[in-house]
Amino acid sequence: GGTLIGTARCAAFRQVEGRMTAAYNLIKEGIDALVVCGGDGSLTGADRLRAEWPELVAGLLQQGRITKEQSELYGHLKIVGLVGSIDNDMAMTDLTIGAPTALHRICEAIDNINSTASSHSRAFVVEVMGRHCGWLALLAGVSAGADFIFIPEQPPKAQPWEEDMCEIIQRHRKQGKRKTIVIIAEGAHDRDLNPIKPEYVKDILTDKLGLDTRVTTLGHTQRGGTPCAFDRILPTLQGVEAVNALLEATPDTPSYMVGISENQITRKPLMEAVEQTQAVAKAISEKDFDKAMSLRDPEFKDYLEAFILTSALDAGTKLPQAKRLRVGIIHMGAPAGGMNAATRAAARYCLDRGHTPLAINNGFTGLLDDSVTQLSWLRVDNWMTRGGSELGTNRTLPNVDLGAIASKFQEHRFDALFMVGGFEAFSALLILEKGRENYPAFNIPMVHLPATISNNVPLTEFSLGSDTSLNALVSACDDIKQSAQANRNRVFVVETQGGQCGYLATLGALAVGAAVVYTPEVGINLDLLRTDVHFLKTRYSLDVKGKSEGRLVIMSEKASSVYTTDVVTKVLAEEGRGLFDSRSASLGHTLQGGIPSPLDRARAVRLSIKCMKFLEQNAQPHSRRAPPESAAVITIQGTSIKLTPVHEMVQHADMKKRIGKNPWWAGIKQLTETLGGRTELLEA
Repeated sequence: GGTLIGTARCAAFRQVEGRMTAAYNLIKEGIDALVVCGGDGSLTGADRLRAEWPELVAGLLQQGRITKEQSELYGHLKIVGLVGSIDNDMAMTDLTIGAPTALHRICEAIDNINSTASSHSRAFVVEVMGRHCGWLALLAGVSAGADFIFIPEQPPKAQPWEEDMCEIIQRHRKQGKRKTIVIIAEGAHDRDLNPIKPEYVKDILTDKLGLDTRVTTLGHTQRGGTPCAFDRILPTLQGVEAVNALLEATPDTPSYMVGISENQITRKPLMEAVEQTQAVAKAISEKDFDKAMSLRDPEFKDYLEAFILTSALDAGTKLPQAKRLRVGIIHMGAPAGGMNAATRAAARYCLDRGHTPLAINNGFTGLLDDSVTQLSWLRVDNWMTRGGSELGTNRTLPNVDLGAIASKFQEHRFDALFMVGGFEAFSALLILEKGRENYPAFNIPMVHLPATISNNVPLTEFSLGSDTSLNALVSACDDIKQSAQANRNRVFVVETQGGQCGYLATLGALAVGAAVVYTPEVGINLDLLRTDVHFLKTRYSLDVKGKSEGRLVIMSEKASSVYTTDVVTKVLAEEGRGLFDSRSASLGHTLQGGIPSPLDRARAVRLSIKCMKFLEQNAQPHSRRAPPESAAVITIQGTSIKLTPVHEMVQHADMKKRIGKNPWWAGIKQLTETLGGRTELLEA
């Protein structure tokens, strides 16, 4: 965590003399390009240095501090910005470096607070960072299942807000809830811009509701700790793009900010992004909160709506009796982080709208055994932080007895079906959609929310559970690498799950800085293994004598049926004698994770709400033949959420291998090995 090269706020740099000294130091060291990693202040300062560069160089030449040759050689400065900000407050990029890790720290703290809050039936007011941006408070509120949040962009609309907050919390308590969590951004205020402080909120909860209330200010703990998986992958990809941008830059090109948009690494004009960022603070200062919200990305608005829908109880949004549905909720396939969070959000939305959420326990096997129970608001309250599957899950498909399944649909009067799972759920939805020809009971809207650590459902870029699994992999590999280094020159072959999909191995290898990665998509043959052995021997022979260096080889469990983890480990041990030895570690089911990651929880809530709305929009009388579009899979494509009819998904899937075609991450294997020292890959 932190920064190994150090960081500081430099007052001298604000003066022209300071910037001239900076220019002199750069020229002295032969530097004509800068990658600046920081917030909008750092990036603005860097762009100013670039704009003034010709005058600064001329001044240094006039003072005799540099030679004429140096002034000609370093006549232009190239700048590229990488946004490092835990607040995620920069415009024109979906995520900033450090924000996901800060969210991890916040959610870890709140998860720990939850146990004491519930034990003592207390209320906690938790203050998080965010002066002009409520991203951390909002995402923490969604991920931790908070009762109420305060963010700068959208102060409470109800006036007085104190009564509205107390009313919501009181409704939660009447349901039997023993704890109360209120999250407040440090820049929170009311609609007249009067600051809302944690101590004041605490006094309100104590005086008006009689709750034993505590205040917890997380402060700089949010900046610390080991970076999460996403905060390793994103900066690595952005760092590569930053170097490419510098290599392609000319004196006439603007300074760029490297960001991420629609899951693509992007370049945006640096000062345009800074100006748009500052426009949010300006809109807030002018009390134009609608404009402030409009300047945030669509994802931000979705999360705010999702939080309101899942936390506001009996908010007067129930549908007329005729439009209320009995919604079946089922889990399928292997457990994945976020399954329970998705079910919680779906159940809460259903109850808020007057629908009946029905849990189908233990998949289609449970349905045949009539294991169907109604979910209550309180029963799902703690499911946000629970891994695995509270409903129970297995791989049984409905074609085990399609007629009997149809009969159970009629018996339990399902008006809609919400499926959470991996490729099995996708296959099951396809079977049910085709079964409509013979079984009218399946003429109901059905939607599948992908949840699998393998991330092998076609079209979607992320599945619930994949981020949790990556973090489990990163944590395990950090420990393994420490062991490898302590034992001197040891290679660990780490086996991951993932079936025929190499997503987990590929992204995990990038996140942990592996030297080699093996995936089912590429496979392993004798020539490849020989090349990799030669690479590792070369790397170790070039290492500084006495330096302790442990390296990782990440291997997908089905990369090869011949060159298994055991075989590869033994080959490396035999061939590396005198330079390194090798050991293996199979992570197995530990990759299904414990507590779901904050990103998996937040995505689960956002996507579940979208799924519920889809079911409402496609509801119709059972007697009518449901259109094919009413059986769909919700997919993440960039920051866009799309509901794709299941019959259209088939053309994007390899049904035999149970993977999607043309995965977006395919090129990352080569990048990972290049960063590990495989210079011949750059030449290729």
